[in-house]
Amino acid sequence: MSILAALLALASLAEPEVGRFDRCTGNPRVTCVVDGDTFWYRGAKVRIADINTPEVSRPACPREAALGAAATLRLAELLNQGPFTLSRAPGRDRDRYGRLLRTATRGGESIGAVLVREGLAETWKGRRGNWC
Repeated sequence: MSILAALLALASLAEPEVGRFDRCTGNPRVTCVVDGDTFWYRGAKVRIADINTPEVSRPACPREAALGAAATLRLAELLNQGPFTLSRAPGRDRDRYGRLLRTATRGGESIGAVLVREGLAETWKGRRGNWC
């Protein structure tokens, strides 16, 4: 990679992102939140790489369903609070479902870390956790 290409790639990582995020409904999905760790942004499906949140589509128990719904709403709130940065996850660009793997940050703090601190997510350990 040339020095110019490297500088352009670095600059694109630092550009703040902004959008109006609501819960995803119907198609096409452009900018919306699927669940607590997945959202669509400018037509691309993004998986927050540093966390795992409870499932909303197939929760294993009522507690997981409630936590998943809360995490989904909270992620939309966090994304809507202003500009954020998306950074490529170390090692992989996409997951096995084709979603972009990115860390979302604002002011140097991971948005995923906020969800973990609030009890709505866990740090990603390479597998889904048990919320029941």
